[in-house]
Amino acid sequence: MNIGEEMRRRGISVVLGSFNRLKFLKLTIESIRQELSQAPFPAEIIVVDGGSTDGTLKWLIKQKDVITVVQHNRGEWRGKKIERRSWGYFMNLGFKCAQGKYVCMLSDDCLVVPGAITNGVNLFEEELGKGKKVGAVAFYWRNWPEQQKYWIGLTFGNKIFVNHGMYSKKALEDVGYIDEETFAFYHADGDLSLRMWQKGYVCIDSPDSYIEHYSHANIKVRSSNLAVQKQDWENYKNRWEAVLGVPDRDWIEKDYLDGTYTAREFRKRWFRL
Repeated sequence: MNIGEEMRRRGISVVLGSFNRLKFLKLTIESIRQELSQAPFPAEIIVVDGGSTDGTLKWLIKQKDVITVVQHNRGEWRGKKIERRSWGYFMNLGFKCAQGKYVCMLSDDCLVVPGAITNGVNLFEEELGKGKKVGAVAFYWRNWPEQQKYWIGLTFGNKIFVNHGMYSKKALEDVGYIDEETFAFYHADGDLSLRMWQKGYVCIDSPDSYIEHYSHANIKVRSSNLAVQKQDWENYKNRWEAVLGVPDRDWIEKDYLDGTYTAREFRKRWFRL
């Protein structure tokens, strides 16, 4: 891997948001650890927890290689209901304290297929070395076990955005991070990539970076998030559709055979599917 001096000095920050998914979080963290164990650059793992009650916080404070940020996002305090903050506010806590040259965004119900992060860093360094103004690199991912192919998302103007992948910390700073006010939970990631585009950055795909995602990790939490999707979509469409037009398609799909069978960890640890 041909990496520059800044990368050798600052490395990468891997940021995850989490809430009541301890079983999955343990798997995700371990897959990140394995991926970065031989990396020729420094790395940090940052978990922003929304006030979990399933033992996650007790476990996290024992993990000496994990920086934990607790943002109680539900429940009551001193007789008053805690106002639930947006996904953008939640993730920006991790993004803003990240020290890395790059910020890798993953979910707490994902597994890193070996090589995903290091290949993403290598591509980022290579493209920046060519003088390209890359702001983000998208990883291919799939919902396991229902999907066979991996994909990356396209948004308005046929532009790639990051579901799982990496951002330049400088690009995040230049655009003022995620919009915390306009979107409650959905489409803020696409909006972030498009605001980077407005600043002259491009978002590209990493053809050798793959993520396994288990989409049924916490159905109750996912259902509460889906309740706000319609308004988030209207806000997103109103901001960008007239500017860029609708995409020709929503996804770019790709066949890939993971020789390490990473997704078996989901099955092996907890599930009989």
